[in-house]
Amino acid sequence: RGAGPGAAMAAAPRWRERLFALYFLSHIPITALIDLQPLLPAGIAPRALTDLLQQYATAFRDPMMLQPPEWFKAFIYCEAFLQLPFFPIAAYAFLKGGCRWIRTPAIIYSTHVATTLFAILAHILFHDFSKSEHAGPQTLRERLVLLSIYLPYLLIPLLLLFTMLCNPHYKHVEKRKRK
Repeated sequence: RGAGPGAAMAAAPRWRERLFALYFLSHIPITALIDLQPLLPAGIAPRALTDLLQQYATAFRDPMMLQPPEWFKAFIYCEAFLQLPFFPIAAYAFLKGGCRWIRTPAIIYSTHVATTLFAILAHILFHDFSKSEHAGPQTLRERLVLLSIYLPYLLIPLLLLFTMLCNPHYKHVEKRKRK
């Protein structure tokens, strides 16, 4: 078959696949080295990594990473045991390109992450951090700066969800051959 307009529409969106691959590849070290630290006993993580987390939390006024509320810690456990194993699989699928089999796992991942991010963003915007042991955002500007750190982790999964649900390439179902 020729490469007519229908073929172009059904083709996998390569720029998005590259973005998703970069997102998942970059998420592996961020999760393993930084995000999971609140789950570890004190003194387990190398000093350079704990210092990096401390510098981040101080600079962006993110007390959740130093002393996570229980609900936030539950999200970190989900990141450790559900998301982290998925990252290399998703990175592979999007680097390779055109992998329709990634559709359902990507829908599950993006829906889960978007849901958790809505709770995190609401907490950043509306929580009274004045009683936090570690400095949290107080002014609207500080809240928006912290929000800007978390926002890509909502926007890219939403783009992933939209792509999996709406792009004809991923909506196509392979028909099995009869024997």
